[in-house]
Amino acid sequence: GWPKGGYPAPQGPYYCSVGSGVAIARDVCEVHYRCCMYAGLEISGINGEVLPSQWEYQIGPCTGIKSGDQMWMSRYIMHRVCEIFGVECTFDPKPIPGDWNGSGGHANYSTKSTRTPPNGWNTIKEYCEKLGKRHAVHMAAYGEG
Repeated sequence: GWPKGGYPAPQGPYYCSVGSGVAIARDVCEVHYRCCMYAGLEISGINGEVLPSQWEYQIGPCTGIKSGDQMWMSRYIMHRVCEIFGVECTFDPKPIPGDWNGSGGHANYSTKSTRTPPNGWNTIKEYCEKLGKRHAVHMAAYGEG
């Protein structure tokens, strides 16, 4: 939840933010980033997300099972960093109910066929059609909104 002071201002100023009052808990995010680099993880970026104090980081690019291994280790490191700062961490894509965009649980990936002209775009559309066949199942698992 949010601090005892109540709910923050509506979404808008937090995404990719800079400045006091909107880039909340940047120190946690930056320490996590540095710890991941020190551990040899292929972390490639961080940015503020839609909710205040919600941050995103990107693991990769890496291939195969290495992607999953690095994600697990990065999450472990995040929990340990949060321990040091005395804060809690969740990987829930929509941890607070209300008028907030769902802002997590997404994965970016590409394959040789999605990057190779002239058929890359058609391959992406084919992948989306396959995902669409199980849309209801995904929504039941991950939620709407």
